[in-house]
Amino acid sequence: MKKIKGPGIFLAQFLGNEPPFNDLRTICQWAKELGFVGVQIPTNDPRCIDLQTAAESKTYCDDLKGLVNACGLEITELATHIQGQLVAVHPAYDLLFDGFTPEAQRGNPKARTEWAVQQMKYAAKACQHLGITACPSFSGSLLWPY
Repeated sequence: MKKIKGPGIFLAQFLGNEPPFNDLRTICQWAKELGFVGVQIPTNDPRCIDLQTAAESKTYCDDLKGLVNACGLEITELATHIQGQLVAVHPAYDLLFDGFTPEAQRGNPKARTEWAVQQMKYAAKACQHLGITACPSFSGSLLWPY
């Protein structure tokens, strides 16, 4: 069992277009100054991670981990909340969830699902490369209307 080493923070809720919130290094430095010791990386934001590259390259993950560690933090999890939701979208929410979908898959529920499933596979491999075992997610929305 892994022990909690201190407070962690989910970076997605703070990412923005202005420094220090627009870059992984500066947002990690900000989080460290606030006393956090761990960060949960949102996998849907390219300012934090290129998920496909992370899945395909241990070197990329080593560099990412090194950047976060140089700020005095650890990566605690890769968060796949957005992609997980898109794995199983109830048709009543197609239009709403297209806003979370890359433009190439918008308006095409089948393509959206295929993209989301691939993203989840990438996340699992990226976690393996980073040496982390947690990947919080939302599990889709087929039952939400009920």
